[in-house]
Amino acid sequence: MTIKLSTIAQIALTVSDVDTALGFYRDLLGLELLFRAGPNLAFLNADGVRIMLSTPQGAGKVGANSVLYFKVLDIETTHASLVAAGAQNERLPQLAAKMPDHELWLSFLRDPDANLLALLEERR
Repeated sequence: MTIKLSTIAQIALTVSDVDTALGFYRDLLGLELLFRAGPNLAFLNADGVRIMLSTPQGAGKVGANSVLYFKVLDIETTHASLVAAGAQNERLPQLAAKMPDHELWLSFLRDPDANLLALLEERR
């Protein structure tokens, strides 16, 4: 039997304070709050992918997560707007790769717990 996974349903982020993280992901990034499950757990919608914000559980460690890549249409404007609104700049937008049919542009930001997130624009 061959198993092939393709769709990401949920990504968990370990944060120090769920309310502070909601201020960033919901209020600054504009993700929709789906629901809260107590004071230390919240779920957001990122265009069909659930983002779970949770305080450290078991082996979880604040700020040591995978990178979330958010697709945007105008990376320079989006990055500048998020930094102006309080996101921490990690790397300004720059060309990452020239593909056969588009250019891949990336920039990086940090949330209040220093989790890394990226903005990704595919320019055609």
